[in-house]
Amino acid sequence: MFRHNFKYDILTSLRVREIIIWLIIYPIALGTFFKVAFGNIYDNDIKFSAVEAAVVVNSQENAKAFRQVADKLEEGDDAAFSFVYTDKDDALRQLKDEKVRGIIFVDDQLSLTVASNSLKSTMLERLVEKYNLSARIIKDTAKSDPSKTAQVSQALMQEVNTVKAEALSKGNTNMYDQYFYNLLAMVAMFGSLAGLHVATHNQGNLSPLGARKCVSPTPKITTILSNLCATFVVQAICMMIAVTFIITVLRVDMGSRIPLVYLTAILAGFVGSSLGFVIGSIGRFSESTKNAMCTAASLLLCFCSGLMDASIKQKIAESSFAWFNKVNPAAVMCESFFSLNIYEDYTRYIQCVVTMIITIVVFITLGLLMTRRRKYASL
Repeated sequence: MFRHNFKYDILTSLRVREIIIWLIIYPIALGTFFKVAFGNIYDNDIKFSAVEAAVVVNSQENAKAFRQVADKLEEGDDAAFSFVYTDKDDALRQLKDEKVRGIIFVDDQLSLTVASNSLKSTMLERLVEKYNLSARIIKDTAKSDPSKTAQVSQALMQEVNTVKAEALSKGNTNMYDQYFYNLLAMVAMFGSLAGLHVATHNQGNLSPLGARKCVSPTPKITTILSNLCATFVVQAICMMIAVTFIITVLRVDMGSRIPLVYLTAILAGFVGSSLGFVIGSIGRFSESTKNAMCTAASLLLCFCSGLMDASIKQKIAESSFAWFNKVNPAAVMCESFFSLNIYEDYTRYIQCVVTMIITIVVFITLGLLMTRRRKYASL
């Protein structure tokens, strides 16, 4: 009987219009809008890239020395500068078109022209100042003690680092990707609409189907568990569609632990479905009223996790209600995706997973207690 109910509950769930709209179509549309709005902001405005500069050589005598320094600065994948050698007219054209951040003129000493003040322009200014200072020291040394010129030149060419650069994380640090984590959390939370149907369709006073199930000889616990399992399967499919769309179509970097991302998304979907189940089990409100309660609760929890405003979660963390982030299912889901992508170890991720599992157990237990022994005077 369980297998029979499970099969037809899956088919019934797939016919629910809210599931198709809110769990498949809406996330795809919203994710596309997020990608259009935030897709290139991080790469263009936040992520550091080499400072582009045009070089105009007016003195061949000093060109060789500058070329040696420039080649050193351009070495490696994380080079700080990128130089283009050209004439003055072309350099001014590239500066106007913002293809380069500045123009370095190689004369007896270096000079610089920039279009505007910015971090990269400041870096070019410091480079020119340091080069001119080093060149002056070498010239003064050649006049006073020519035998030490090579030694001084070598010392100036070497970069002395007293601090070792160490990345805090090897993961994706794009702050805008948290909107996609929240998008997955929203899909999971809207799965509460499917869980809601499990509760309402097992209550004889809310639907004709519920009335029929109440007079059926099948044990109510068997019916409810088959409904829940079918809902979990449908929700898992929707979560996998959402994750696949975000990774393959939108090209959002979800880290290197993709199997765990899928498993986490599926677990998050179970949390959403169980939330809907417990809301649907509360009181004797009409199905439409419980539907509104479910939608409002999902949107509120997603708002507090940062779906509409990324700073909300941080503001809550800094307030006297910091504990709310630890119990908000949507915030815990986002934190689990974030932890998978950023941290090397699994400490925070395991904490999030344990929290979601406890939430599922608590919600389902409460829902079963409120629906299993409910009786009606007449149907």
